[in-house]
Amino acid sequence: MTMEKSKVQAKTFDYNKYLVSHDPEVRTIEIPGTDETFEISVKVISWSKRNQIISKNLHWDSSGNTSFSADGYVRDCLKEMVVDAPWGRTTEALLLSFDDRLGTALETLVPKAFGEGVDDVIDSDTIKKEQ
Repeated sequence: MTMEKSKVQAKTFDYNKYLVSHDPEVRTIEIPGTDETFEISVKVISWSKRNQIISKNLHWDSSGNTSFSADGYVRDCLKEMVVDAPWGRTTEALLLSFDDRLGTALETLVPKAFGEGVDDVIDSDTIKKEQ
């Protein structure tokens, strides 16, 4: 008995639907504790850029312990993400001068450093150096 092979058309993988858009998105930011809002244009950080920023802010000591600078991560993300804001260019000095209300509002724009898109949330305390 001869078996005929059925021809199955291979579905072409469309990677384009997984690319990050370079078009900025306008978001309305609400300042906690006030009735003030403002618009800001932000771009999405790519997977690779997010990993670069995490790596820059994750530090190992000589004993293999890690520390993560959440502050540095948030500031680096905001400098990368904010395209247009009422204050102009988003700089390190400017971010260091914002009060808690504006800083907290901007922090909502930043993607989680760990656990985003992962079934089990991983925090910086659980990261161990491979021996």
